[in-house]
Amino acid sequence: MALGASFRWHRPCCHYRTIIDGCQPAGHGRVRFPDIRAAWRAAFIWSLLVAAGGEAVAQSPPSSTAQPGTGGSIPAVTGNPAATTFSTGTGWLGRTLGLRDEWGITLGGLWLADTNIVAAGGQQEGGWTNNSALFVSLGIKAEKLVDWRGASFGFQFLQLNAGNTNGQAGVVTGYNGIVGQAPYNRSELYQAWYQQEMLKDVLKIRIGRSVPTFDFNNVLRSVTFADPNENIPGLSGVLFTPIFVNTSMLGVLPGYYNPGDGVTVNFTPTKFFYVNLGIYGGGLARGVQTGISPPQFNGYLFNIAEIGVDWTMGEALHPGKFSIGLWRQTGVLSVSGVTEDGTGGFYLFGSQQLAHGVNPQVTSSSVSAFFQFGANASRTLPVNQYYGAGLTGFGLVGGRDKDTMGIGAALSRLNPTIFARSTELMIQAYYQAHLFTATFLQPTVTLIPTPGAAPNLPMTVTTTLRLTLLF
Repeated sequence: MALGASFRWHRPCCHYRTIIDGCQPAGHGRVRFPDIRAAWRAAFIWSLLVAAGGEAVAQSPPSSTAQPGTGGSIPAVTGNPAATTFSTGTGWLGRTLGLRDEWGITLGGLWLADTNIVAAGGQQEGGWTNNSALFVSLGIKAEKLVDWRGASFGFQFLQLNAGNTNGQAGVVTGYNGIVGQAPYNRSELYQAWYQQEMLKDVLKIRIGRSVPTFDFNNVLRSVTFADPNENIPGLSGVLFTPIFVNTSMLGVLPGYYNPGDGVTVNFTPTKFFYVNLGIYGGGLARGVQTGISPPQFNGYLFNIAEIGVDWTMGEALHPGKFSIGLWRQTGVLSVSGVTEDGTGGFYLFGSQQLAHGVNPQVTSSSVSAFFQFGANASRTLPVNQYYGAGLTGFGLVGGRDKDTMGIGAALSRLNPTIFARSTELMIQAYYQAHLFTATFLQPTVTLIPTPGAAPNLPMTVTTTLRLTLLF
């Protein structure tokens, strides 16, 4: 199917059972831009899913046991890989301890460490904090280990030692996503689940404790092609919380570091779109720290559904994606004397590669953009509407093919029942430098014109230096 001369549906080769002709890049000697008319068409492409034919395909739901890299060197990572993918390591730890790939057992991890300073404004000007989050992950592919077809297991432990980083800045939604609600020092079983592939490449069901932000509202999900030069790694390295949790779902959507106990279904009925469904214990909405609490099912449930599609655009096959979701929280919610019996909302997000081959020294260099939106009808949640967008450059400096840089903006409309300030705006810029093997160092600056914690807070500027080590 063609939607004009320069736009066509096309599936990334990693989602084919066989490689489809035309997935190879058109040449890397020049900067390539998509036709602007096709970009407008992409905005409503999801509405044509059922009617589409030809080479259309959606990005498959993320595999819960997929490794971001099997060797010592990996592509750029997101600001917090533990919030966007189950496997937070390269498997180096397991291989070092003698685990063999053919056994189907992987052991790896991730260490995030950062220092933050409130350079100007905020509730504590000059205040600084140090944060550390250590994840150790064990993945088991039972088909390899004991010939249990389609079965896999995942376990993950988290040790967090952090401070009130966002509170010092007077930020409601969080300029540093490594820190959420108190307690800031915790040891928890972050994940423990069993996943069964019911129909190969079509239907998967995951049961247990997991992180729904891997499957829902994951704008950072990478896009992978048969030709590695076309790949888009983790879409952005911004650190603020809204990139991981759309703030219109803040306080109800389980994620880092409060996972959800329940069931996730990944369904790909055809090869051009996917549907994800989930139902989880909803204790987070009434203030329960689910990460350090046992599973609870007492009338509070969080239900969510998402549908999405991928495409490639123009002769250069610039990849893009679009997803939309609906959610519903049950149970009686209350804040500041206001009570409601459940609430719900919707969200959408998308991304598009804008140019490829930008830097002649790095074949895979590119520039991509993303956007987010969310809204709810709640009278008790902290945020009623959210708007987010950003740009990311991959491999733009010299021959540094694993370096990224980017900027992101997050605007949240705050609940007037709770906050005197109507909006909170954050603008964040970063440079993520690849040091060696799977180690990255990322200086980040955040400008917060309207911190939401109090109406009289001045414009705030913060700095963050983040070290990311995968093993």
